[in-house]
Amino acid sequence: MNESRSYRRGRGCGCTFTLVVLVVGIAMALFGSNVGIGLSVRVPFTESNLTWAGSVGSKDLAIDTLPDYVEQKVGDNSNLINKSITLTIWPAEGTSVIVLGKQEGAPIIGVHLDAERK
Repeated sequence: MNESRSYRRGRGCGCTFTLVVLVVGIAMALFGSNVGIGLSVRVPFTESNLTWAGSVGSKDLAIDTLPDYVEQKVGDNSNLINKSITLTIWPAEGTSVIVLGKQEGAPIIGVHLDAERK
């Protein structure tokens, strides 16, 4: 039997998320800044949205730079799907949220970009 097949190891976002917080997050936290992004789309014929949002930078600003309609959804369990990840390394924090469910104040289609500095 010939075992010459090459297997590709999958690289999930888990490793990337750690590296982003470690490198970008700490650098931004040292300057007291943070950046947040988010994408949201309404699910047709429902009042639910599918939202992905994330932020990286200073611990104090991690939740504040997420879109307003998902700030309270970090770690919440009242939606159909809620995957919230936070990672804190020294003065930096990274947050990633994927939510499928009703979100008060969410747009039909929305892109969010926010940068803050203390």
